[in-house]
Amino acid sequence: MLDALDSQLLITMRAHPRIGLTELARLLGVARGTVQARLEKLTMRGVISDFGPTVAAEEIGYPILAFASLQIAQGKLTEAVRTLGSIPEILEVYGTSGQADLLCRVVARSTPHLQEIIAEILASPAVQRTDTTIALSTQIPFRVEPLLGAAVESPA
Repeated sequence: MLDALDSQLLITMRAHPRIGLTELARLLGVARGTVQARLEKLTMRGVISDFGPTVAAEEIGYPILAFASLQIAQGKLTEAVRTLGSIPEILEVYGTSGQADLLCRVVARSTPHLQEIIAEILASPAVQRTDTTIALSTQIPFRVEPLLGAAVESPA
């Protein structure tokens, strides 16, 4: 669970990713030591997963974003995940329920490049089938601020 201070701390850090502890404490109206202790606690609990910069793939030459659903051969999940992990353009892989076994977030330099990536995925005997959808636009970018507010407002 998050309390109101944890939530405000995270929301402020998301709005100002390069903010220092002293300025963060000033904006929140608490002591610097309180901010530091809260950050350590949130990091140890796994609430904060990293402090690295968010990289815009399109700005480094990968303007195509696609989602590939994969059907995996029975008993070959580990092999499939190993193959996917070796392909740098695959940013994330999730295990799913339903027809697909895995859902991959993939970036590419062009549609022919995306086709090459899909061919590389299909070259693995662990992967039986793919279904790929190209994202045309981002309607709601990744966000957690509404979730942070909801986590405080409605404890479960």
